[in-house]
Amino acid sequence: MRLVTFNINGVNRRLPNLLGWLEQVQPDAVCLQELKAADTQFPAAELEAAGYSAVWVGESRWNGVAILSRIGAPVVTRRRLPGDADDRQARYIEAAVNGVLIGCLYLPNGNPRPGPKFDYKLAWARRLTAHAASLYSTEAPVILCGDYNVVPTDADIYNTRSWKTDALLQPESRAAFHSLLDQGWTDALRERFPHDPPPWTFWSYFREAWSRDAGLRIDHLLLNGLAAERLTDAGVDRAVRGVEGASDHAPAWIDLAD
Repeated sequence: MRLVTFNINGVNRRLPNLLGWLEQVQPDAVCLQELKAADTQFPAAELEAAGYSAVWVGESRWNGVAILSRIGAPVVTRRRLPGDADDRQARYIEAAVNGVLIGCLYLPNGNPRPGPKFDYKLAWARRLTAHAASLYSTEAPVILCGDYNVVPTDADIYNTRSWKTDALLQPESRAAFHSLLDQGWTDALRERFPHDPPPWTFWSYFREAWSRDAGLRIDHLLLNGLAAERLTDAGVDRAVRGVEGASDHAPAWIDLAD
């Protein structure tokens, strides 16, 4: 089973890119973030024609998450992250696909900091940590994947010099991510690349980041124990970032043994 997380940065704007990549790679399940589309604007029919059933939570201008599957329709278990009934931002969806429980998330960016956006980022991360604790011991493989908007260590960025004040690199952001690892979750890309610099997943549109390979790793796939036992490979489809009209992220993926 190949599971992919991909911040699409506008699902309708990037739809030709997405459909072309799906046809070429044919992943079994895909988690999308930053749909930037209301529920009624989501291209369900086009994805169905490409062989993918989908569940999603949309938002008209920002955010939005979806889970696609070509190996059986996803069965939704949650459409919101628990812990704050007043939070209506479309940042989390959870569904079962072929016996694997998948949480697809888009953690807040947090900039500018300090301020309410950074406070919201940390509060959302605390809610995620609490929910993750309840998921970890589920008697099924569980994957928590998406755009975490966290660079876990200095080894996960081309250079920290221009990013020292950014919310993605702050000690509080990193501590929140490592609190998940402390629960036992396996960082699949780091597991696959334990000694080498892991592959980047994001290159900004600015300052010629792509041509300079000035990348970051902010898209992560975390696996509970049962999922980690089935992990056979992980990587990033880097070339997708170089296609005309591309998202500023590339798809990150894992392979799970049957």
